Amino acid sequence: MSTDRAVAALRVFLVVLFGVLVMFQTFSLPGQFASMARESPDMAYLRWPATAVAVFWVLCVQVVVVSIWKLLTLVKKDRIFTEASLVWVDAIVWAVAAGWVVLVGVFLFVGFNAEDPGLPLLLFLVLTGVTVVGLLVVVLRALLRQATALRTDMEAVI
Repeated sequence: MSTDRAVAALRVFLVVLFGVLVMFQTFSLPGQFASMARESPDMAYLRWPATAVAVFWVLCVQVVVVSIWKLLTLVKKDRIFTEASLVWVDAIVWAVAAGWVVLVGVFLFVGFNAEDPGLPLLLFLVLTGVTVVGLLVVVLRALLRQATALRTDMEAVI
């Protein structure tokens, strides 16, 4: 598969993903937490904090989606190995880091208040996965920086 076709396919799925995320952010998540508050009045105090956290996490994913879109634009223009790409990779790193910090807070809150180990274990699994993704992006950023420096050096020689 050519790079152009892969970029085009990825862009289609990024648009679909972004649309679904907006729908979750505006309708599904607030409605779900309102329904949960009605069904469990003793936990209703968590409705707005849970809604805010979930919407924030969706916002973090949206930042990643937009950043990937911008990086794909740089790929198409053969400008991926420039300083401009590092700005968008940094946005991904910061979005993952922000989501991770909030996830640690949720993990601690749930861990100290849970009666059953299931949800804390699930949150620990998600926390581990987000940690791996975040560290992977940091490593890939370092590789991109090295490749950018090498390309700049090669262009100076040629």
